[in-house]
Amino acid sequence: MQMSCNSTIPRLSLEAVSLRYGPIPAVDGVSLEVAEGEIVCLLGPSGSGKSTLLRLIAGIERPQSGRVLLDGVEAAGAGTFVEPEERRVGMVFQDYALFPHLTVAANVAFGVRRQRKAEVDSRVAAMLDRVGLRQYADSYPHMLSGGERQRVALARALLPGPRVLLMDEAFSSLDSRLRDRIRQDTLQLLRETRTTAVLVTHDPGEAMRLGDRIALLHEGRLVECASPQDLYSKPATLAAARFISDINELRGVCRDGCVRTPIGCFAAPHLAEQTEAWVCIRPHSIRVAPNGDGIPGRVVSSSFLGEVNHVAVAVNGLGAPLTIHTPGRTRLAPDDTVYLEVDPEHVLVVAHDERSAMMPIPSEGVSQ
Repeated sequence: MQMSCNSTIPRLSLEAVSLRYGPIPAVDGVSLEVAEGEIVCLLGPSGSGKSTLLRLIAGIERPQSGRVLLDGVEAAGAGTFVEPEERRVGMVFQDYALFPHLTVAANVAFGVRRQRKAEVDSRVAAMLDRVGLRQYADSYPHMLSGGERQRVALARALLPGPRVLLMDEAFSSLDSRLRDRIRQDTLQLLRETRTTAVLVTHDPGEAMRLGDRIALLHEGRLVECASPQDLYSKPATLAAARFISDINELRGVCRDGCVRTPIGCFAAPHLAEQTEAWVCIRPHSIRVAPNGDGIPGRVVSSSFLGEVNHVAVAVNGLGAPLTIHTPGRTRLAPDDTVYLEVDPEHVLVVAHDERSAMMPIPSEGVSQ
């Protein structure tokens, strides 16, 4: 079933929007509402339709069915199409798309028209102050670092006062430490200006840091949409559970209100009898029990990662080792015998779904 994501005061509305490239559905019946001042992250693997959905909002692409509305007014639909420059939608591209022959100030001023030069210059100076680049007003893009170019692109997109700001993987080209700082600075600026924003990312950690809600896409469809807290703590699908964080996946069948596995029986009152299900257990929800109590297992490998060890443990009856996290001070070696305890309060049990199970696991995640 195609899911819808609702909010109370829609600045942006997508109603069953679809677009195909030949036989391939790039966006497949997506319905989504974004409230004024809200930040929504479009999350999903490559090819899931995130960037295509952004282009449909911006007006770079036309939907083949469904509608796009801005402030309740149809921007795209049957017989209606508002050109991109008339939508008041700002966009920050992955490569920033700055004009190399223009100065920083001229790049920022590019989207502002029909105003006196003195007024534009004043607004540009104020915006450059806001993003900490006033001293680079007369510089050219090639003279700036990646983070500085990103801030120029953000300033250019924000200066006209867009109804919606769109950002397409705008942090992905930055190194990890710089990325964290620029993301936080961008979030602060969006909050200060109460900008409504839709951000595309393939990184679950980034989506959880930035989004008021996360819309998870797979094969052009909206899989699930929820706050970061709800998507993490009570995902409705295996796709959401495995994409948002590392998990151990154990398949079973619900009988008498629980799903039995080689490491325990887990309550599933929300599932019907005989429903095929996945038991999802995060590495930090399994601990090594003291005094030899618990489920016996054999250490296959252990990697020291600083605060934690990433440990693979083979357990009888399981086809693949469990991944667990132990404190960094704990020393475990291959072939050590350990006894495991599972915290049932943090176990997720979701119904099996073939489409959901086929969703790829991200290369970057919230590893907790």
